[in-house]
Amino acid sequence: MKAIIIDDEEKARNLLRVLIQENCKKITEIHEADRLLKGVELIKAHQPQIVFLDIEMPGNSGLEILDYINKDDYNFEIIFTTAYSEYAIKAIQLSAIDYLLKPIRGSKVKDAVDKALGMIGKSKINQRLDELRGVLKSNEFKKIGLPVNDGIEFVAFKDIIMLEADGMYTKIDTVDRQILISKPLKHFDELLGSIKTFYRPHRSYLVNLLHIKKYVKSDGGYILMDNDRSVSLSKDRTEEFITLMQEL
Repeated sequence: MKAIIIDDEEKARNLLRVLIQENCKKITEIHEADRLLKGVELIKAHQPQIVFLDIEMPGNSGLEILDYINKDDYNFEIIFTTAYSEYAIKAIQLSAIDYLLKPIRGSKVKDAVDKALGMIGKSKINQRLDELRGVLKSNEFKKIGLPVNDGIEFVAFKDIIMLEADGMYTKIDTVDRQILISKPLKHFDELLGSIKTFYRPHRSYLVNLLHIKKYVKSDGGYILMDNDRSVSLSKDRTEEFITLMQEL
């Protein structure tokens, strides 16, 4: 299995190479490039399965990689390496693209590679990079990438009604269907918690405030959503919830 590291910093490339060799035995061949266009040449020549790509490099952004490659002709998955800001990390996560935050640790490399290998052939990487570029350019989050059986499905925040914990899975109700995702509710709470229209009224639910139909005071207090589902409201969050609804 082949990998290519594209990073303008020699020390960063050397460290990542060592970490890959120590933690990812499936990768037996590693090539390096100090700039994006050289990395594109290596991709075309060696057809790797994994590309470790720095986002910001002199001359070209790593986000431009598919401007130079026809993704239909190459079957690889991208893992970004970055020292980016918290906002950019959030954008990468919402776009369902894996990343390694500098300084990089060995265990994280192995986890990222294992996840990437499972996505090869069904990743819709073109769409995911386009979404990421759009978010970083507009400075506004609008969608989340959901890992489904055949790849990644992007859903607009405005189309999500609610999320419900189901053990280590999460049920996501959208305006037209329900999607079961193999990630716990905590994962989505961390991703969507900073989006002002999402609120966690109870440990088992995360709701979109824009899709609340009614607050019912009886039976201890609960929320009725646009899909006519009832959502529990913890007693200690009732006052906070009412304030949020008045401010929205």
